[in-house]
Amino acid sequence: MRMKAEGRVYLVGAGPGDPGLLTLRAARLLAVADAVVYDRLIHPETLKLARPRARLLFVGKEGGGESVRQEEINALLVAQARLGRMVVRLKGGDPFVFGRGAEEALALEEAGIPYEVVPGVSSGVAAPAAGAIPVTHRGLAGSVTFATGHRAEGAPDWAHLAGAETLVLFMAGGRLEEATGALILAGRSPDTPAAVVEAGTWEHQRVVEAPLAEVASRAREGAIGSPALLVVGEVVSLRSRLSSLVNAGSPMIERALARAEGGHE
Repeated sequence: MRMKAEGRVYLVGAGPGDPGLLTLRAARLLAVADAVVYDRLIHPETLKLARPRARLLFVGKEGGGESVRQEEINALLVAQARLGRMVVRLKGGDPFVFGRGAEEALALEEAGIPYEVVPGVSSGVAAPAAGAIPVTHRGLAGSVTFATGHRAEGAPDWAHLAGAETLVLFMAGGRLEEATGALILAGRSPDTPAAVVEAGTWEHQRVVEAPLAEVASRAREGAIGSPALLVVGEVVSLRSRLSSLVNAGSPMIERALARAEGGHE
């Protein structure tokens, strides 16, 4: 009697959105996976890298609420692996940066399912960079603090966050007024440069830049939606100088890549 092959789960970071920022290992795993369990913020072009006969299982989250509870996702990963399948759990950004990847790893560990974590490019660094904002810069910021505005994670320590050289607040889109007001109340200057980056690295990426006291209202006027990051700190002041260079460089890079791949300009 032939024994069923043991399944395995790969907790894979898909990066901030742009398929070009997917790691080589992530792309190779997608090409051979039997099942891909993916979130809402996965680019359609990334899913095209999956093996043609792979099962694509959507467990995305909308508007801060879960369409599939975390416990159900954990159970799904275990069940797919116990069928002897190679499973890619595809998560936006990095699995261990506000991605609940450790919860899934613990569930797999408890179930005795072999797994591997494949890091991804975190949106906490990539989205500001795509908006021409470095999170550190010599003379302005030698450290960066990552936090989340999601209530499920508990109330933030605003006094601590207000003192960050650079603050990157994840899942901030729906709570900008609350977050910026709390930071000012905790001692951060209302004139501190700030920016909201919506859909960083995606085709529809937008950036709103303003002093901390005004950035929430500017974002509201611009109908900035989710996903969005709030960046607070003096590094934001560099954006006016760097954005023209970023925008000017992109076509050149794309042409170089096209030539290298045998494409056309």
